[in-house]
Amino acid sequence: MKRAVLILLAAAALACSATADEKGMGTLAGTVLSQSGKPVPEAHVTSQGADGSHPQVTTTNAQGRFFFPDLVHGYYNVRAYHAGAWTEWKRNVEVNTGKQTEVKLHLAGPQKKTN
Repeated sequence: MKRAVLILLAAAALACSATADEKGMGTLAGTVLSQSGKPVPEAHVTSQGADGSHPQVTTTNAQGRFFFPDLVHGYYNVRAYHAGAWTEWKRNVEVNTGKQTEVKLHLAGPQKKTN
């Protein structure tokens, strides 16, 4: 019985993966880094289509990582903000079907210490 359930779950996972690929979905992911090159947790990251459409916001995790899953294949602009500092826009980042595109965003300007 357990084996049948595992096989069913594996088949469902493969079907979901194939469906995402068929729809042209990919992931935009990366790391936000401070001026000193250290990962920045709790930074706000914005992603939008290269034409400015469909803005989305997420927050970095404890390792300074962010993820925008299930994006339609295309070109995106992405930037981050934390404690008074912004990154430059990374423009025309291509997200490919079934793949994860990685970017590094470097904060510039003042950053306040947070407790």
